[in-house]
Amino acid sequence: MSLLVRSRQKTHLIDSWMVRRLAKWALETTEPGEKIELIEHELGVFIIGPEEMAHLNYTSLKHKGATDVITLDYGDPGPIPKSGPILGDLFICAAVAQENSIDFGTTCSHELARYLIHGILHLRGYDDKKIAARKIMIRKENLLMNEALKLFHLSCLVKEPKTDGE
Repeated sequence: MSLLVRSRQKTHLIDSWMVRRLAKWALETTEPGEKIELIEHELGVFIIGPEEMAHLNYTSLKHKGATDVITLDYGDPGPIPKSGPILGDLFICAAVAQENSIDFGTTCSHELARYLIHGILHLRGYDDKKIAARKIMIRKENLLMNEALKLFHLSCLVKEPKTDGE
């Protein structure tokens, strides 16, 4: 398995090892039917800042501003959930996770975990463009988040944001 986890921002300390564990678990858990060997997956998880996210959001989707997560799927389309090896990249913005955690009454770590799971669901073929499909995806995402909260110490994903004095 090729699983690359990199933090390319400097405002939030990320536990890359924990992100990696959560990503592996999510890949295994979302695999439909017969489990495939994790060795077949190729996934990049990049934690980025708002400027890079805004640039990626505009160049990839023609949307202005930073967003929470962007999923780039390089694999072949398939049924939902898509089985077989995952081939893609996830770009997650820690600053947006921090902002959203305040709005939703959660933590930055919780939001980052949600975005990771959300991105993996996109790579499995789930879509959130239409209302009916969005409801299915949100239900699956919430189920996986509840399970992840029982299995992992998600509070370790992101340490307190760095301040200018640090």
